[in-house]
Parts: sequence; C-alpha cells; structure tokens
Amino acid sequence: MLNSMYSGISGLNANQKKLDVIGNNIANSGTTAFKASSVTFQDSMYQTIKPSSSSSLNLGGTNPSQVGLGVSVQGINVNMNQGSLQPTGRPLDMAVDGKGYFIVAKGPGEAKSGQKSIDVDEVTHGMKSDSMEPFFTRDGSFKLDPNGNLLNSNGYRIMGYAVTQDITSGGVTTTVTTPQYDGDLSTVDTFSYVNPDDATFKCVGDELVPLRIPESILNASGVEVKVQSFSIEKDGIIKAVLADGSTTALGQLAMASFNNEIGLKQVGQNMYSPSTNSGEAVLRAGKGALPVNDNSKAYGDMVQGALEMSNTDLAVQFTDMIVASRSFQACSKVITTGDEILQELVNLKR
Repeated sequence: MLNSMYSGISGLNANQKKLDVIGNNIANSGTTAFKASSVTFQDSMYQTIKPSSSSSLNLGGTNPSQVGLGVSVQGINVNMNQGSLQPTGRPLDMAVDGKGYFIVAKGPGEAKSGQKSIDVDEVTHGMKSDSMEPFFTRDGSFKLDPNGNLLNSNGYRIMGYAVTQDITSGGVTTTVTTPQYDGDLSTVDTFSYVNPDDATFKCVGDELVPLRIPESILNASGVEVKVQSFSIEKDGIIKAVLADGSTTALGQLAMASFNNEIGLKQVGQNMYSPSTNSGEAVLRAGKGALPVNDNSKAYGDMVQGALEMSNTDLAVQFTDMIVASRSFQACSKVITTGDEILQELVNLKR
C-alpha cells in the first residue's frame, strides 16, 4: 500500500481526536469552573530514502532524503487560566479569585480523636489520609444537607480547619474548639462559641475536618442560640451571626495548590486528583499559623456569592473546528487519491 494512505489515515485519527476535544470544550462552555483543552500534533516516523553524505575533495555533501509516515497526537493540554467570576447572590456559592482549589472528600473511617479527618503537616503543608479520599475542585457551588454538613453538588464533604480559642476564667485557661465531632458526621456533641475578634482565635492546622453550619450553637453564656445568618470571608473563615446578635466562627475553608496544576488528572464532576506529574497538594496554612509557616499570601481570595465560569472561548473553538474539519477532509482526499492510483496499477496488469 502507498505510504500516503498510511499518512492520510494517521491524519484522520489525529484530527478526529482534535474534533473530540473541541466538541468537549464546546459542550462544557457553560460548565462551572471548566478548563478548556487543546491538542498539539507531532510528525511521526520517517523513512530514509537516501542518507546524507559529507563533502569530499571532488564533491560537496548531500542532505538526507526522507519521507514522513504521518502524524500523531503529541499531547492534550489543559488551559488552567481562571474563568470569569459571575455573581449569583447565593450565600453558599464560592469562587476562587486567584490560585487555589477547594478540597472535597468522601469515604468512611475513623481518624484520630474519633474524627473523620485528613492529617496536615504544618511545616511542609502536605496532607495524608488513610480514611477519606480527597479531591480538588474550583467549583464552589456548595449546599447543605439536613444536618448542616457543607457539601459540593456531588455530595462530597467540604474540608477545612476547625477553630480554637483559649478562654481564661478564674485563672484557668480552657481551649474551646468548634466544631467538635463525635465520629458521626450526622451529629455533633456541641458547637462551642468562638469569638472571631479575639486575639487568641486561630484555626487548627494539623488536620482537615468536614465543615458544618449548624442550626444552633452554644453562645458565650452556654445557652443554645439559633444561627441567624452566615458569611464566608476572603480567607475562608466561616462566620455566623446568632439570634442574640453575637458573632462566632465555625471553621475555615481549606485551599490547596500544585506545582504543576496542568498535570492534574481530571476525574469528572468538576473534580481533579493528583497525578505522578502534578506533584502533591500544598495546603494553605490556617489562620493563626506561625509566621514561618504562613503561606496564605500565595493563594487567591475566596469570593462569596459568585461562581467561576468556564474559560472556553467559543470563537477560538469554532475556528479550530473549521481548521480540523478541513484538515480531516484533506486527509480523506489523500486516501481516495491513493486508492485511485492503486486501481490504475491493478488495471495495468489487465
């Protein structure tokens, strides 16, 4: 068979892959936080018809004569640039303005202190979990279940830091932590009052726990008071306003980054998981971390009441689709022309 037919077939396969990627980009042009992909090609093997030769006393050198054997897909690269932020006015919608990913997790299992959690190294900002399976996303369309657990649209739990505060009374210092889980995510022992304006207020940085916005909380006097409203600050701190007018902190949304975020593996449902080429997740330090361990300025701000839109540029996608379609047609023409030549060769024998 003619080599041109092999080249044409490889061109059909390569451009079909490009059309597949373009079709996916266009289909997800309205998907929250979707990142568009692009295809790059590379030439395939070469058949050397005549090798090169060096110059001699009587003759100059000659260049090699080679015939290419087609094209192949070099790579499918993801454009991780931030999409535009669209206000929604919904208090549970969150967007990341800058670098970072929300951390969501699923899976049963008990960790230390009877909690379902992910261990965090406060120095290296790495994470490890034997019980929960973490994923990463920029889709901040969150929701609450009947028990007040903060979830993403797929039911995965939103991970973050618990908050603590040292309260001194009568010469005795007591550390108050909220939330306090008893190992069952559907219930909570108590949500203790933590004043976010207190100088000792900080976030526990050695583990991530599922966050929860309860219906009521024990205020500073130990009386159960309903949560009237809540807000999420740009650093991820969840603040609740109680019916008695006081304000308390419920937790801090965690955020992660990667050295090579283009290397993340897309698992669907607007989520990513680390790959061997993305590097391990680097977590943003919790509020109140020691200055030597505080890396929070390297991350973007969280914007409440907004969602990040897809970064798909439809004009670019339609242009690429036309180019890929024309290239596909040209490759098919190469195959039909090669077929006509083979028919002529067969007819010569007759």
